[in-house]
Amino acid sequence: MRLMVMFDMPTTTPAERKEYRKFRKFLLGEGFLMHQFSIYTKLVLNDTATQALLGRIDKNKPSSGIVTALKVTEKQYARMVYLVGSKSKVAGNTDARIVFLGGDSYSEPED
Repeated sequence: MRLMVMFDMPTTTPAERKEYRKFRKFLLGEGFLMHQFSIYTKLVLNDTATQALLGRIDKNKPSSGIVTALKVTEKQYARMVYLVGSKSKVAGNTDARIVFLGGDSYSEPED
């Protein structure tokens, strides 16, 4: 399943911008990937992991603005319709169990 965190925070003062950067950095440190500017998603294993993650988000939430979280299944996430733009091809944004990084295929070294 995926956990989507959406937020809208004020950024008019230097203190508000600092709080925004701190919260964004926290989400990235927790393994979230940016889906859109204020929408971040993370693949989670089960409800227990989701509840633990929501607890950490609650402890690190900003003092102002709006922060919401939505849990969706992989099937629901895969049915997302892109009206403009296209789906991210980032390897971290997949539910594949094994991801190969590097070249297209492995070949034996030549003698």
